[in-house]
Amino acid sequence: MAKELRLEIVTPDRLVVSSDVEYVGAPGVLGEFGVLPGHVPFLSALGVGNLHYNKGGKTYYVFVSGGFAEVSGDKVTVLAEVAERAEEIDVERARRAQERAKERVSKQQEAIDNARATAALQRAMARMSCRNAAQSAGTCSMS
Repeated sequence: MAKELRLEIVTPDRLVVSSDVEYVGAPGVLGEFGVLPGHVPFLSALGVGNLHYNKGGKTYYVFVSGGFAEVSGDKVTVLAEVAERAEEIDVERARRAQERAKERVSKQQEAIDNARATAALQRAMARMSCRNAAQSAGTCSMS
């Protein structure tokens, strides 16, 4: 059995991560799932949250929103609508987005607006969580 698996995270715009890793944990729409080398093949839709992977004894974090993850052989391919490595997350922008979304949710306007505001709040909070987790793990600077 292999000791590593290949992780590739791709968005419509770019390749975000391409690396050999020991473990991948991702936010599926039905809950978080984990993948080790030798995992059974499967396909899962992704939710909003933090994908994390272990490499060289460290844990790295990537914010993902929507898309799919495929496990095949010793490879995990993530095709995400949005993906940002923790160090790429603009903390101030995420905080402003979180505040705007909280304000819109509290106004409880039309159902469609409320659903969009709730989704925006969830994404902003997940970005902040991703950045904070990476900082705690020591894999992201405090800037």
